[in-house]
Amino acid sequence: MLRLLNIEFQKIKYNKSVKVISIVYFVLITFIALIASIEFNFASVNFRVADQGIFNFPFIWHFNTYLAAWLKLFFAIVIVSLVANEYSYRTLKQNLIDGLSKKEFVLSKFVTVILFALASTLFVFIITMILGLIFSDYTEIGIIFSDLDYLLAYFIKLVGFFSFCLFLAVLVKRSAFALGFLFIWWVFEGIIYAVLKWGLFKGTEIADTIIQFFPLEAMNNLIKEPFTRLGGVQSIASQVGEDITKSYDVTFLNIAIVSIYTFLFIYWSLVILKRRDL
Repeated sequence: MLRLLNIEFQKIKYNKSVKVISIVYFVLITFIALIASIEFNFASVNFRVADQGIFNFPFIWHFNTYLAAWLKLFFAIVIVSLVANEYSYRTLKQNLIDGLSKKEFVLSKFVTVILFALASTLFVFIITMILGLIFSDYTEIGIIFSDLDYLLAYFIKLVGFFSFCLFLAVLVKRSAFALGFLFIWWVFEGIIYAVLKWGLFKGTEIADTIIQFFPLEAMNNLIKEPFTRLGGVQSIASQVGEDITKSYDVTFLNIAIVSIYTFLFIYWSLVILKRRDL
């Protein structure tokens, strides 16, 4: 394992684009803190976003992981780029000649996926703790460390998404094509959902039940949008006669679906490499 880590570290160490994209990714996550300083003026009434409860424990775990997850495409570009470069610069073929097996190659990329996901999760944890301790109205230990399942969901979501990107990069061998295929698949899932929701099973929940088993939707369902959890939103909804009964829990089913897809993406990547003449 250490040998595989060292091989990947050497490749990342001298890749300037990977460094730049990674730095931009972490800087953008840090910008979540800037939300705290935003102030609005309505009819001579001033209010600051941080005072609306979004940085209260334990809600902040949900809020920050949801926002940070939107930035995962930056690391996806890194993953796709690393795999594509193996083909472009023929380092994959050279590694195989030097004794690296195809299984070890896929495993080395998966280890990289795990490390990127861990680094991002740890960074989000640190940012969330700092913001929460500064702005939260509730700082009891029991409250601070409740809802940490959102952090677990965030990690699983990143691993699943990066594994999907790894599979696409192995499949098409080009960064642009892999990212393009990712976008096409996202559109495809949207079309399937629309056909099921407003066509075949109109007026029922069958479409939602089916679409949850698609990869991108399963990843998306790990951390549902947090905004309708806010007391202010709930209050406004009740005043206009709406009842928000949505579940925001991280469920075992969603974790299981994404975990199975992660395994399949890595397995399929290995199958493709074994059958491909390099």
